[in-house]
Amino acid sequence: MRPLRAEHGGPDGGAAVAHDFSTNASPLGPPPALWAAVQAADRQAYPDPDYRALRRLLAGSGDPDLVLPTAGGAEGIRRLTLAAALDGRREAWVPQPGFGDYALAAQALGLAVKPYASPAELRPGAPALVWICEPCNPTGDSVAAWPDLAGQLVVVDRAYEPLRLHGEAPALPPGAWQLVCPNKAVGLTGVRAGYVVAPAADEVWSRAASLAPSWVLSAEGVALLTHWPSGETLRWLGEARAQLRGWAASQREMLAGMGWTQRPSCTNFWLARPPRADMAMRLRRHGLRVRDAASFGLAGWVRVSAQPPEAQAALRRALIDIQGDER
Repeated sequence: MRPLRAEHGGPDGGAAVAHDFSTNASPLGPPPALWAAVQAADRQAYPDPDYRALRRLLAGSGDPDLVLPTAGGAEGIRRLTLAAALDGRREAWVPQPGFGDYALAAQALGLAVKPYASPAELRPGAPALVWICEPCNPTGDSVAAWPDLAGQLVVVDRAYEPLRLHGEAPALPPGAWQLVCPNKAVGLTGVRAGYVVAPAADEVWSRAASLAPSWVLSAEGVALLTHWPSGETLRWLGEARAQLRGWAASQREMLAGMGWTQRPSCTNFWLARPPRADMAMRLRRHGLRVRDAASFGLAGWVRVSAQPPEAQAALRRALIDIQGDER
């Protein structure tokens, strides 16, 4: 039996690309001090397997015992899904369109996958695992409010919250878990580091803590997370968001002028529909990459992210060349 596999963007086994519009990570990272810390991480010694100092730092004024480090978002999704299954939950509600690993983790454990397109469709009967991605990948959508899902194991994936360019985040549902993955916001997706914050030290928390592999974070991951809540990183993120707003506006204007349909988004990435269905493949031949959204159930659409002016100029030249090929 072939293992189930999620489809992702990024490296595809082909030649390197000059400009990657498929990634939803910030093109501006990493912050200098954070990057210096990652590079200086002590690779010759084990980190503290309990990550006590790091958990106290990430907890702030909260309970450090409720902070559980993860090897990035994907490992956190797998671990929390397993904890939910061991807790007797047999359904996983996942956003559709949404990140494929939510459903994949549930399917691997035999949980029934229940897709939902809006908060109004969230109506689990039996105790279930409910995934919320806020803001949502791949759409960049955000909602005004989430319903009270009492009795459900609700996990809010906040990987893209630091890349929210417009609006405010809705309040967390009561009793929700949080999954925090800073590496996209600081442009270090190769450093697999994140953490979950549990609402209480209950049975699911106990399972999630015990299911972590030993030394789930590398020395580089500890360094990244240690600098994540610093004032310097927060100031850098504010400046990065301002820059990305300008780049997103100019890129949207350019694509609109080339006949692309684009959906609204509050993030640095959004869904767009090019004039022709094979645009992702054609752009790849020009050394550019966009994220084909067919695997999200959105045939004909692509996900693009805001990139610097030189990348936008290269995209425009490629689109003009492709239009010329059609004549």
